[in-house]
Amino acid sequence: MATRRKSTKSATTRGTSKRTSTSARRRLTPAKTQRGLSAADIALELTHADVAPLVAVVTAAGGAPLGAYRDPLGGRALVLATLPLAAVQPTPFQRDLSPTHTKRLAAKIDEAKAFLDPLIVVQGHDGRFWTPNGRHRLAAAKVLGLKQITALISPDEALAYRILALNTEKAHNLKDRSLEVIRMARALAKREPRAREIDYRNEFEAAELLTLGIIYESTPRFAGGAYSSMLRKVDRFGERTLAVTLREREGYANRLQAIDTEVKRIIASLQERGFKSPYLRNYVVARINPVRFHKQKAGETKPAMPIGEALTRMTAAAKAFKLDSVSHSDLAWVAVGAGAQD
Repeated sequence: MATRRKSTKSATTRGTSKRTSTSARRRLTPAKTQRGLSAADIALELTHADVAPLVAVVTAAGGAPLGAYRDPLGGRALVLATLPLAAVQPTPFQRDLSPTHTKRLAAKIDEAKAFLDPLIVVQGHDGRFWTPNGRHRLAAAKVLGLKQITALISPDEALAYRILALNTEKAHNLKDRSLEVIRMARALAKREPRAREIDYRNEFEAAELLTLGIIYESTPRFAGGAYSSMLRKVDRFGERTLAVTLREREGYANRLQAIDTEVKRIIASLQERGFKSPYLRNYVVARINPVRFHKQKAGETKPAMPIGEALTRMTAAAKAFKLDSVSHSDLAWVAVGAGAQD
């Protein structure tokens, strides 16, 4: 009994220690030193040299400049203004417009009788105004018939390519994020032919989004979520130009789609044998995943194995998949694991 009580006490101590450690990791720690501009350095006159050219463009477009200031963090000059709706267009690499979301958003704005969330707008090299994160608000304004829309305008076109990580207008699912990233990459490849893929790692967020984005372009219903875990461990940004790496990724995407075709074949065969589970795809993909047991350490950047090798092994595992090795208890454990992640 004494031994059992000691063991129980030890387990309790470990459990408490684990909860304390988790709590410490989640705690937000304020910066020890302050940074950014002081109040005296923020306000700008509309005639200031850093914003005067942009103010003139806004006025010429039929808008109304309201004020100017420097961003308190980075010091970038910005202009707050209203713009005619026709003067603003969404960047071409944004996610697809959702009519349902747009109608719901328009209704809520109309109920509030106020448009309180200005669009982020950049002035492109062609002089036009682009919004990199306000497609649905812009569309909602058009539904409401607004003449003008409030905008926070930056003359820095490059901001449009960095806005993805800051977009909080509507939660992005994997498909939306992947499509935005691949569209952004294709636009950058044309605009900056010598730019390397790795140079835009912050804008793209994750290398696997580029590969999945290529697939979603041609196959909108692709089950990317089943493969994202594997890709996160093997897919990395390339050192060569975007034009070159995008061609390489076309090959990776084609191979992954071929693997998915094999996975569908395996699933169909299992269903014919009486296996009925919403987790069949996740189970099969996990079985053929060559890096499923690799645990990534915090800050680890090296891939578990090269993506080409991973896809080769995955293809071989799919073709050699033994249907007789599958049991109902295996699927039950997959369901338990999926529930634990929810």
